[in-house]
Amino acid sequence: MTKQIAIHWFRQDLRLSDNPALYEASAYDSVLPIYILDDDNADDYAMGGASRWWLHQSLASLNASLGGRLSIYSGNPMDILEDIISRFNVKAVFWNRCYEPWRMHRDALIKKQLTTKDIEANSLNGSLLWEPWTIKKGDGTPYKVFTPFYRKGCLGSVPPRKPLPAPEKTHYLKDKQGCVELGTLKLLPDIHWDSELEPHWQVGEAGAYDRFQQFLDEGLFHYKDGRNFPSRQHVSRISPYLHFGEISANQLWYEVKGIGDDQHIEHFCSELGWREFSYSQLYHNPDLPTKNLQPKFDAFPWQQDSDLLRAWQTGQTGVPMVDAGMRELWQTGYMHNRVRMIVGSFLVKNLRLHWHHGERWFWDTLIDADLANNSASWQWIAGCGADAAPYFRIFNPVTQGQKFDPEGDYIRKYIPEIASLPNKNLFSPWEAPEPLLNENGIRLGSTYPKPIVDLKQSRNAALEAFKSLKQNQS
Repeated sequence: MTKQIAIHWFRQDLRLSDNPALYEASAYDSVLPIYILDDDNADDYAMGGASRWWLHQSLASLNASLGGRLSIYSGNPMDILEDIISRFNVKAVFWNRCYEPWRMHRDALIKKQLTTKDIEANSLNGSLLWEPWTIKKGDGTPYKVFTPFYRKGCLGSVPPRKPLPAPEKTHYLKDKQGCVELGTLKLLPDIHWDSELEPHWQVGEAGAYDRFQQFLDEGLFHYKDGRNFPSRQHVSRISPYLHFGEISANQLWYEVKGIGDDQHIEHFCSELGWREFSYSQLYHNPDLPTKNLQPKFDAFPWQQDSDLLRAWQTGQTGVPMVDAGMRELWQTGYMHNRVRMIVGSFLVKNLRLHWHHGERWFWDTLIDADLANNSASWQWIAGCGADAAPYFRIFNPVTQGQKFDPEGDYIRKYIPEIASLPNKNLFSPWEAPEPLLNENGIRLGSTYPKPIVDLKQSRNAALEAFKSLKQNQS
């Protein structure tokens, strides 16, 4: 009797443990594990440079864990699946769902087409604690405010599913005819800027577990307050692993819940809830990445200034807390969450540059670039999204630095050219006495930029711009 084969299509679930689709596929005689790079259907949301670097490392790690039997392809998934099916005795295709609008549209067409070929097509939830269409208010409409979404919607729903073990004794096949080598995907940059990223990350499923264990040992029980201080090891830094599915939200949820129940564990779980909220927003608002959730913001008087944008992108604004964050992003592919809010507020409120510029820059430079999280977070900081920060909440990067980097460790790490300044002057070097600057070899406008905007004046201009939206509505 011919043995029956199931394809497991890896996507954003690059792990063996707690992988529902792989677990189900393993019930067949053999499993053909595949990965397809689909840049064509992604269009504007093809992965950015930093994400592609991570993907290369993650696929290499996954292939090793599969004993070298991961088959890699590039192109239109339906064409590739049809070719595989023509050469193998495939009876079923399994995958874990993705929630980007373009993927959902593509997957629905693929599922329909496979079914017409008498191939079983199975999609499962391998990345979210709750499916976005299941968490709704009593009247059937989606939540627009986080707290009731999480407290009533999520915690009032059925508990997340328990994590699954990695399948055992699975017979994996390799397609030796149609697939390509990993290097053929050209995920790594031609100019090796990625060499700066490598020391900061252990990519892959084992790296995800090690990173999370380190957080449990060193960060969890300082998390609620410590997560605001960028120089401290009190954040999980698990977001890129979560995005690529090297570890699942279910594994994180039950691991911390198994430790106990205190304010730090509750706060960490609520941050997983924020991720769920972002996915809910994207599911119910497919144009979230491009369109203001609050239509009144369509009339906001954004500025157009490529010089200001470039200074922000390169960490040359002359405002240390902002520049430190943007340099951390460039050097590590990551930015501390508190600092993300500071640099985001500076872009859209002090510089009054459209949040689309920030969304696009983060998409290209963040290793954890995630369409739902990135879009929802930029709309939040701009004030135009669901449960958004109020328009008058403009982060002062000087006082934020003084409060959350009081010893200046974070700024000194990423801006060595002003590291010798005393803490009193570190956060606003333009206010330092000239003799002190000279004594430390600092020449504003030469060795370090002068501020590209006046913080007080730009704040007032932003407030006036926001008020104009209210006046136009009245």
